[in-house]
Amino acid sequence: MSVTNTAVIPQVSGSSPAGPCGDDDCGIRDVLDRLGDRWTVLVLVELTKGTRRFRELERAIPGISQRMLTLTTKRLCRDGLVERTLYPTVPPQTDYRLTAMGRSLAGMVSALADWSREHKDAVAAARTRWDQQHP
Repeated sequence: MSVTNTAVIPQVSGSSPAGPCGDDDCGIRDVLDRLGDRWTVLVLVELTKGTRRFRELERAIPGISQRMLTLTTKRLCRDGLVERTLYPTVPPQTDYRLTAMGRSLAGMVSALADWSREHKDAVAAARTRWDQQHP
């Protein structure tokens, strides 16, 4: 649209494009926003192995900072995917475990992780071929 042309073109009735879920809001954007964060996926995969303390999660996920792990676990708790248990000890002890809903999502995320492991070399080779053909 040019600077001089500011008219809005109306959609033709009945021709609005349907999203990935049709006309309803299936929540896929919210899920993809959460899964688009690499730390979320790694925390979910780690929690499929069982209940973990905060420091165990931190050690198991290379490169994650304490701050990012705190933010990620809070978001996952807020979404109902992870349950946090705080024990009144000195120092405080915190455990994290997947909820039933979290386990159902983690199963799919784990399948994605397995697929990634299995196809890692093929994807790298495809990228190399692409980069050579499209300088």
